[in-house]
Amino acid sequence: MNPDAGLTLPKREHFRALDSRLFEFAAGRNWPAAEPVLPRLSRSANHGVLWFATAAAMAAGRTPRSRRAAARGLASLTLASLTINTLGKRSVRRTRPVLDPVPLVRQLKRQPITTSFPSGHAASAAAFATGVALESPAWGAAVAPVAWSVALSRVYTGVHFPSDVLAGAALGAGAAFAVRGLVPTRAQVVPPARPRAQVPALPDGEGLVMVANTASGTADRVRALHDGLPLAEIVECEPTDVRAELEKAAARATVLGVCGGDGTVNAAAEIALRHGVPLAVLPGGTLNHFAYDLGVEGARDLTRAVQQGEAVRVDAGRFSGDGREGVFVNACSLGVYPELVRERERWSRRIGGWPAGVLGALRVLRADRHPLEAEFGGRARPLWLLFVGNGTYHRMGLAPGRRTDLADGRFDVRVVHGGRRPALRLLAAAVAGPLTRSPAHAAVQVGRLHLSGVAPGTLLAYDGEVTEVEGEVTLEKLPEALIVYRPLPGN
Repeated sequence: MNPDAGLTLPKREHFRALDSRLFEFAAGRNWPAAEPVLPRLSRSANHGVLWFATAAAMAAGRTPRSRRAAARGLASLTLASLTINTLGKRSVRRTRPVLDPVPLVRQLKRQPITTSFPSGHAASAAAFATGVALESPAWGAAVAPVAWSVALSRVYTGVHFPSDVLAGAALGAGAAFAVRGLVPTRAQVVPPARPRAQVPALPDGEGLVMVANTASGTADRVRALHDGLPLAEIVECEPTDVRAELEKAAARATVLGVCGGDGTVNAAAEIALRHGVPLAVLPGGTLNHFAYDLGVEGARDLTRAVQQGEAVRVDAGRFSGDGREGVFVNACSLGVYPELVRERERWSRRIGGWPAGVLGALRVLRADRHPLEAEFGGRARPLWLLFVGNGTYHRMGLAPGRRTDLADGRFDVRVVHGGRRPALRLLAAAVAGPLTRSPAHAAVQVGRLHLSGVAPGTLLAYDGEVTEVEGEVTLEKLPEALIVYRPLPGN
């Protein structure tokens, strides 16, 4: 790419002259407020350090949107940097501006040695800010002034011509849109608002009884919900009391609310089904798969849905066998995953949810064990993992899987076959995602699944809870059985 490509000689000279005049104009201006800020800001953006620190601060906010925005910003920055360093800088051999017009106080102590066109700092700043804004406009508005200042600092300190910065910013923004094309934003993949359910609108929250699991650190979320729904009844309780409080709440509530992790939501879903009341879910755990797949990311989303009476019907799953039964709204699994859940629960209160998950995975995969033996589809099979999702999961692999339709009437069944080296087989299945033909793993969508020959003491995990099963185990769909509040698009 050449900044003068496609220009005739007179036009090229005119362009260069204009670029130089703009550079000299900027150098000749007196910017007293910028002198203590812009050079430092320019240095802080070296090697993307400023943007990595910003992404870390955003991720520490603990909201899913801010974490996604941080990840998208870094992915966009990475693509922009690769493009600039492999194509841009090597294709154009433009020299840096002469520093004579630039006051010494503005000049960087260490001058860059690469070529001038395009500006890598401007590309990284624009890529990060655009990527963040595509996922979270609020965070984008906060980051944009910093990104603009970094781009401006490159001319202010005399290391780039204005056209270098403009070209870099354009490339950076283009990289962010390219990333969005590969990985759509959450707003682009809106769960379908079907089938809609008739539910009461509660403008001030009267009739909603929200049971919150205090072990999930839900105080801020519940407080935000109460600000929007002041007449909602809030019941905060310890984990051991959650089920009893949910039972009492369902008996008197117009709408049963729950705030907690996936296990707490599972208990609320089972009770809401049994009592025939609609459910309002406020995410309050580590993963929050069900709420996020519904499109409820926080108190603002749920408040809007409850106030306006927006809800849909969703499927539930049910397992039964040997006198044990239960429902699930996310997934049910046998094999190594239930063992991982137990290990994670054992360590989570000491070291936190995510570190406990990593430690649990390491301990489970290193243990010496035999694969699970079960018969399904008329054949006895050794299995390392049987995963049954309530609804079809998309992009399920190393990237987090999600469902865009919670009422599709199907189970998403993923199998990792038994054999040598379970860790490698599980990793291969994760990388491949929904691969249907493989000697190590397979996938299929069904409406019902029957297992037999399950050994006594086999662990079954459902929505983060663990129980033991044996003999015959049947999993079946409960189509559109559960009514759940969620904001509807376009309203």
